[in-house]
Amino acid sequence: MENRFTIIPIMCMIKPMVNGKKRLETEIADKVTRFCKDFLGRGPLETRVYILEDMVIVRMKDALTPAEQKLADRADCNKCWDLVKQMRTLLVEQGREQLEGIILETLEVRVISLHDDVSTKTGESILLFVLEKKPVFEQIECWRD
Repeated sequence: MENRFTIIPIMCMIKPMVNGKKRLETEIADKVTRFCKDFLGRGPLETRVYILEDMVIVRMKDALTPAEQKLADRADCNKCWDLVKQMRTLLVEQGREQLEGIILETLEVRVISLHDDVSTKTGESILLFVLEKKPVFEQIECWRD
């Protein structure tokens, strides 16, 4: 008995997703801003997100709450600045699961570490997510010849 196989040529091409990266950065910015409003009672005035290799950087301008801002404005109080930074770090740790969930839901990649800092001088806050792998912004299209 003879086996016959038919070879069907298939062509494939990797195409970048139209505005895929930018759309995902905007989606993360919106979700993180909403998280801040819900979790801290106030959101940043501006949130920008940058996806670089296996990292997501979230930069939030004017991110301090009014109470944090009052402490940060005290020029003579290093303890106040430290307190603002410590409190913000504790709050990020409390919301860590939700923040990591935003990244997982949006990029479909797990977060392996989260770093944060806040400037008591400018009121900016930075979140840095290190990812398990680089997110995919391409799709494979295949067709038969």
